[in-house]
Amino acid sequence: MTATHTRPHTARQDWATGLTAFAAVMLFLAGLLSLFRGIMAIAADDVFVTTPDYVFQFDLTGWGWIHLALGVLAMAVSLGLFVTATWARITGIAIAGLVIIANFLSLPYYPVWSVVVLIISGFIIWALCVVQRDGDSYGGAGSR
Repeated sequence: MTATHTRPHTARQDWATGLTAFAAVMLFLAGLLSLFRGIMAIAADDVFVTTPDYVFQFDLTGWGWIHLALGVLAMAVSLGLFVTATWARITGIAIAGLVIIANFLSLPYYPVWSVVVLIISGFIIWALCVVQRDGDSYGGAGSR
């Protein structure tokens, strides 16, 4: 007789899996949107608002390259999140943080969209931080 030690399937595991999937999809979408924003800034920077006395004033083509690179990285890391790799969770938090910084600094150039991506990235970081390595979730109802 062989003894198997399997943990019972719990709602907490479903919640953790769902949060990781949410973060993966949202990180992919944020990356795709950053990619498009980067292409817009590189190809035709006249779609952006210009602010003459902004402290963090950069060339819009430079901002385009920054957003393009972050978008590609975010999309690549999101693929790792779909297979729940630990490296992808850690890197996803870092990439989402960089996306927040880049969108904050470029806020005057494309204000509404920057705020939308800031909020999405905040949810990505939250979703990746509330999941433990073994799949149990921190906080929430019923955790001790």
